[in-house]
Amino acid sequence: MRAIRPLRHPAYRWLAGNLAFSVLAEGLWVVALVWQVVELGGGPAQLSLISGALAVGVLATALPGGVLADRVPQRRVLVLVALLQVGAVGAVAVLSLAGLLGYAALTVAALLIGVAGGLMFPAYSALVPHLVPADELQAVNGLEGMLRPALLNAGGPALAGVVVAAAGPGPAMAVVAAAAVAALGCALGLPRAAPAAAGADGAGSAGSPLADLREGFRYMRRTRWLLVTLLFASAMILVVLGPMEVLVPFAVKDRAGGGPTEHALVLAMFGLGGFLGSFLAGSLRLPRRYLTAMISMWAVGCVPMAVFGLATSLAPMAAAALVVGVLFNAPQVVWGTLLQRRVPRALLGRVSSLDFFVSLAFMPVSMALAGPLSGAVGLTPVFLVAGLAPVLIGAVALLVGRLGPDELAHPMDAMDAVDPVDPVDDDDAGPATVVAGPADEEDEEVSPRSGR
Repeated sequence: MRAIRPLRHPAYRWLAGNLAFSVLAEGLWVVALVWQVVELGGGPAQLSLISGALAVGVLATALPGGVLADRVPQRRVLVLVALLQVGAVGAVAVLSLAGLLGYAALTVAALLIGVAGGLMFPAYSALVPHLVPADELQAVNGLEGMLRPALLNAGGPALAGVVVAAAGPGPAMAVVAAAAVAALGCALGLPRAAPAAAGADGAGSAGSPLADLREGFRYMRRTRWLLVTLLFASAMILVVLGPMEVLVPFAVKDRAGGGPTEHALVLAMFGLGGFLGSFLAGSLRLPRRYLTAMISMWAVGCVPMAVFGLATSLAPMAAAALVVGVLFNAPQVVWGTLLQRRVPRALLGRVSSLDFFVSLAFMPVSMALAGPLSGAVGLTPVFLVAGLAPVLIGAVALLVGRLGPDELAHPMDAMDAVDPVDPVDDDDAGPATVVAGPADEEDEEVSPRSGR
């Protein structure tokens, strides 16, 4: 079965295990945190503050994490990440069970978890192409896309909901810590002889870390498909992520009369949709117009978010979550494969971190604003904007970004992974893809180079 073929590689199995347990811990944390805040007497404003701290941690380390992933063995980074997760969540669990937990400790723990997340993503992304053949990268991204929603939005929240309902948020936090310990075990199981970072051969480590970071920024700025997609994602996340992460549990609670179990059900439906979308995207041929399809699915996938501001029962919310899950995760498989295919491996850690950083730049703003905005204008207007604005943003990205000639000139089913020692991809980073005047666009259209 194509979707699980990468698991035949022993080293990748350890990496997949590390990812699975890390994502499970994240899914457990989402629900355990909400009801821990509720137990402490808090509401959307307090949850926004704590979630915003996690987002700040991610943003603070995403760019340094990309440089680190291109300069040192990624196994070392993944072990450090797991240690941070174990320490942060373990401390919260102990304090909660002892009745000593407060908002300050939760905020610090969230910050550290965000730091770990900012370091993990580029290291994981840079390591994958070294552990599996190039023709299995799409399957890897499909498998990852199935793991994330299944554990982040379904298994983790469902388990946390059951534990919270039966024993309270403190024991749920202990389960989060156990998942983090399992992730640490998998990271330690990665072979010590795993390929060194791309810069270890001199390709990325001759200069200073700041110079490495500038090289990644130059590549992003000069590569239109990358820049346009990241700008679209930044704007979409500004209007969608805060309502999704902060306000959905309160829509379930206040509009549908639900509790931890109902909240977990909505997240599980999102996870089921994500699993299905990722399975299909990982198993089928990539669309010829892969950039257009990817941005369109993300934009249209936000529309069901409006249901959370209009519905007064659980069933429509669960159905909306299922559709959002399908249309959010299917293009994520395309995006991951696109990065691994078209970005030089010597730059993949930095470009992955820039992807993480630029696309999530407004994450803490969105999370911090969601609670106060809902208090000022109500849940309905906030969710309507979250559902409808991304459609307009996506249309602008496709029309202004002029991605058609690029995706036709670089068909994904006809290219191999970029040479791991080539620090400059002329097809992607050269003058033909600079967002410049009409002459550059004409050159790109009349001289397509699709044989990579």
